[in-house]
Amino acid sequence: MTQAGDGVTSRLTARDLTLAYEDRTVVEGLDLDVPHGAVTVVVGPNACGKSTLLRALGRLLRPRRGAVLLDGADLARIPTRKIARSVGLLPQTPVAPEAIAVGDLVARGRQPHQHWWQQWSPDDERAVTEAMRRTDVEQVAERAVDELSGGQRQRVWIAMALAQETELLLLDEPTTYLDIAHQVEVLDLVRQLNHDRGRTVVAVLHDLNQAARYADHLVAMKAGRIVAQGRPDEVVTEDLVREVFGLEAVVVPDPVTGSPLVVPGRPWHPGASRSSPSRQPSRRE
Repeated sequence: MTQAGDGVTSRLTARDLTLAYEDRTVVEGLDLDVPHGAVTVVVGPNACGKSTLLRALGRLLRPRRGAVLLDGADLARIPTRKIARSVGLLPQTPVAPEAIAVGDLVARGRQPHQHWWQQWSPDDERAVTEAMRRTDVEQVAERAVDELSGGQRQRVWIAMALAQETELLLLDEPTTYLDIAHQVEVLDLVRQLNHDRGRTVVAVLHDLNQAARYADHLVAMKAGRIVAQGRPDEVVTEDLVREVFGLEAVVVPDPVTGSPLVVPGRPWHPGASRSSPSRQPSRRE
């Protein structure tokens, strides 16, 4: 375990990380320390490299240069089963085997913990039952995954990741396809897992306000590099929103949580003045 600054420790780190798809470099020279026992959220515009980074942290993508380290060891040199017992990854667009039942898919999260002499245990049963209960998919356990709505499928995939019971959990856009109520439920669940179980979570989110509300540590990326990282109240500023997202905005305290709340204005273009977004006339005016 390494020091991540300010006395915070990190089990998962990236050093001089360069990631590419064939000839296209997506992430270059990136250093990152994931704070242990915290919720880290990665934000940034489309195609900035945040999902690519998450894939590398889960060893789904081999670095072109540099390394991802787990407890100081190069992830590329650690046996796959050992990694699967420590790091769980929910990709952005997972694909389920055709006609597989919900309960069977969630149970696949237990494979890293099983042995040839013991294929199913009371611990497996408990983990799967609890994961399905937490994600509210118990009532569809016997249905085929491909018969479910997008939101239901997403909750089933999250249940599988929870059933894996890893100490580090990587989530790529976990609220995709979910309505606002279920988005809040899922993110509340992530926060609860972190609070109650001490799990370290790294999530990629599109919604900057949700990221600011749920993150302990916020990482803002642009063009394959980290622009800023730290506590949301340190990172989410009007200048940051302008630089990373190209958007004029006002940042105010969230009336519910006190976390930074971004009120969007107009798209910003280089050379434009840096005044606050103009107030739109009300209907009475």
